[in-house]
Amino acid sequence: MTSYAHDNPLRRTLAARRVWARILAAALAILAWRGVDRPPAPLVVPGPPQTVLTRNPKLGLHTRLTDEVEPWKIKRSLQMVREMGAPWIVEYFPWAYYEPEKGRFDWAHADLVVDHAVAQGLTVIARLGFVPVWARPKETTFTYLDADGYDDFADYAAAFVEHFRGRVAYVVIWNEPNLAAEWGNRPPDPQAYTALLKAAYARIKAVAPEVTVLAPALAPTLAPPGNPWAMEDLAFLQAMYDAGAAPYFDALAAHTYGWGFPADDPPAPDKVNFRRVELVRALMEANGDGGKAVYITETGWNDHPRWTKAVKPAQRIAYSVEAARMALEDWPWCRALVFWVLRFPRPQLTYQDAFTFVTSDFVAKPVYRAMQEAYAGR
Repeated sequence: MTSYAHDNPLRRTLAARRVWARILAAALAILAWRGVDRPPAPLVVPGPPQTVLTRNPKLGLHTRLTDEVEPWKIKRSLQMVREMGAPWIVEYFPWAYYEPEKGRFDWAHADLVVDHAVAQGLTVIARLGFVPVWARPKETTFTYLDADGYDDFADYAAAFVEHFRGRVAYVVIWNEPNLAAEWGNRPPDPQAYTALLKAAYARIKAVAPEVTVLAPALAPTLAPPGNPWAMEDLAFLQAMYDAGAAPYFDALAAHTYGWGFPADDPPAPDKVNFRRVELVRALMEANGDGGKAVYITETGWNDHPRWTKAVKPAQRIAYSVEAARMALEDWPWCRALVFWVLRFPRPQLTYQDAFTFVTSDFVAKPVYRAMQEAYAGR
């Protein structure tokens, strides 16, 4: 009788399993040996300190790395900021991300961003906001914070500047509180915002008095009085001064988009354009705050082919280059001009993509190249 034992499927399976078990055991032994004696090096490290070579020390880019999780992409983004000749970045550090429970902080991602920025020679302006669930009532949005939570936010702001002391020296308290969407879907309230600013300022200065605290950039808007969704920016700022805000910020952040107007289009109270920030500056001076600087934390033009507020690509380039020149040469009170936005981690598939200087896969757009040619180097 012929024997077929050598071709038994069960025996073949068992033999294969024994071979794979030996391979797995050997691999685990190698990994254990490496872990004890030679831990693997990080795949991405900040590297040696770099210097931004620039002909415009006020130039910056909003990096929007909040949701970028891959370290190499964070590093490459910040390298491209430096290579464009921009010494400043604005980055968002959401409260809910870094204090998911009261008193429990996780700075891992924030450290990653800040350490790479510092290594590239960049100065970080940190925007703080985004309310965690535990700090607000149920059924409210991440922009909702009532008076009961002001001390909680102030504690977060103090913990942030203490943790990043020596690495981050500029913080913006909140964002565009003159919009209902940024104030918990409630009517804007400059008196309430001023109370929040006071609480945060006191806690920050108690632990890091050298940090520059910026009052928030207001959304440029022509909303009429009584509008429940927005409050005109100049009226909101004046109401802050009337509420006693002046001693509680060291400088003012500002947003000044160009929309369809050239960079040099004259300012007017009934117009939203790039030079509207000059009206903001005049209001500061009228309130005795002319000694404080303005940091423009968002600006720029959009060249989407089908958006009503967009311009042509060539216009975007020309207006951006001219805006940077104006900030440098004509506005001594302006310390930084930060364009929105370097790139997004992934395409937004909306008109927002037409604000970027670099695509999500790191292809530099013509506006990036033009700014680099105009201002990178010495």
